[in-house]
Amino acid sequence: MQDPTKALKEVENHMSSGIDHLIQDFSGVRTGKASPALIDNLDVYVQAYGGVQKLKSLAVINSPEPRMLNVQPFDPSTTRDIEKAIRESKLGLNPAAADRSIRVPIPELSEERRRDMVKLIKNLAEEAKIRLRSARKAGLDEAKKMKADNILTEDTLKNYEKDVQDLTNKHTKRIEELATAKENDLMKI
Repeated sequence: MQDPTKALKEVENHMSSGIDHLIQDFSGVRTGKASPALIDNLDVYVQAYGGVQKLKSLAVINSPEPRMLNVQPFDPSTTRDIEKAIRESKLGLNPAAADRSIRVPIPELSEERRRDMVKLIKNLAEEAKIRLRSARKAGLDEAKKMKADNILTEDTLKNYEKDVQDLTNKHTKRIEELATAKENDLMKI
């Protein structure tokens, strides 16, 4: 049996973690300058060692210049696999292997590419809203269980449902604010 206050706090924690995930995703969407988060936060998967690995588990990523990323594989034998994974990712980058590292030039964003990035931002925001709705549904399902177990009365159930909806509205507004700010940042020339 769960306490309604704890259940509501759990719903809020799930929603907040969804917002944190969105912020992390947004940090990987480029705005015209090189950032290791561009590759690191968006999950780039590499076919290596007979399986699929996350890029960040195979290499160190840094930004030695404002428009250049440098990917340093831990194992030089994975250099070609990493280069291929970056090239085939949805980022639209053209990496070049050099000695024991991979140089990834970050081109200027064209108007068309900026619009593509805005679409990506909108998709990421929608995925975050889906996570919010999922957390809301889990919270409302928990409330129905508490009602069935006679932990909540009809009135407290209605108040709890209103509180969950208020949390959902608050977090939805935050997602929209984050998406708008990122879109504005992308569209600056």
